[in-house]
Amino acid sequence: VPTVQNFIYVSDIERFVFAFGANDYGSAVQDPMLIRWSDQESAVNWTPSAINQAGSLRLSSGSEIVAAVQTRQELVVFTDSAVYSLQYLGANAGVWGAQLLGDNISILSQNAVTIASGVVYWMGVDKFYMYDGRVQTLPCDLRRHVFSDFNQLQSQQVFCGTNEGFNEVWWFYCSANSTVIDKYVIYNYLEKIWYYGTMGRTAWLDSGLLDFPVAATYNNNLVYHENGVDDNETGTPTAIDAYIESAEFDIEDGQNFGFVWRMLPDVTFQGSTVANPSLTMTLIPKKGSGSGFNNPQSEGGSSSAAVVRSATVPIEQFTNIVYIRVRGRQMIMKAQSNALGVTWQLGAPRIDVRMDGRR
Repeated sequence: VPTVQNFIYVSDIERFVFAFGANDYGSAVQDPMLIRWSDQESAVNWTPSAINQAGSLRLSSGSEIVAAVQTRQELVVFTDSAVYSLQYLGANAGVWGAQLLGDNISILSQNAVTIASGVVYWMGVDKFYMYDGRVQTLPCDLRRHVFSDFNQLQSQQVFCGTNEGFNEVWWFYCSANSTVIDKYVIYNYLEKIWYYGTMGRTAWLDSGLLDFPVAATYNNNLVYHENGVDDNETGTPTAIDAYIESAEFDIEDGQNFGFVWRMLPDVTFQGSTVANPSLTMTLIPKKGSGSGFNNPQSEGGSSSAAVVRSATVPIEQFTNIVYIRVRGRQMIMKAQSNALGVTWQLGAPRIDVRMDGRR
């Protein structure tokens, strides 16, 4: 039986116990690239013979085995520089065989990989990857934001999990000036979009066994996610600062000033627990792509307006039109709320904008 290894894994279907980065037979020295497995349906018989299926193999690309995950038909094994497919061949064909899927590929930690909807996702040293039959670099709009504020010395703390109810993969990591996890980045694989935030968690379990995802905090608490509309981590509900912000948009090629005079917000507050939920929508203009935001934000008028629900009819009815006066060559649209009991969903807001001058 191996006495030293990087980690242990059990194949659910074939029922083998694996020791990754284990010591070889008759040796107490760890080989970080050696994979050993026990006889089928046995956790104690590790000596290969003609009457069992115990065995071993050594991977060639990399210096140590870092992680492994199980898909429907294979075990995907990660070294510090390559990805392998480990497949069951049968008792008469060497039992298990390894195939190189890709090299010059990194992974940050043992827990930086997960599976969502049959696809393997993981976080590398400077990019994100996916494996759906072939290894691919995952396009990431937030790549510079994440890796320019990342503590590489604490990369072993990185872990990820899934939020299947919202088609999300979460990665938790330490920012550049932190030695504990304080940031997260999310990939929505259905809509193929990224978003990020600040939150300290130490473990994550999706809602496969429970009604909601559950996570561990640095206060030694287990908390539900996606349950309710407020932050109840400490037992006292507090408002969640929720916002979404667009990229910069312009008219044609951005050479002309645009004047916005009204907006149709298209917001619903279904699920809110207060009588009059509201949020603030803001248009933030810029004189030019490199000029920074206008200060004051609007030239000649207010750059923000409240969007409120009317309680005069038995169904939810929202503000129809917001009148504003904003000028700029480029603009950013932002919707934000920070009040107890408020939850909202942004639809497809419309703005009326026409070409204009500086005055």
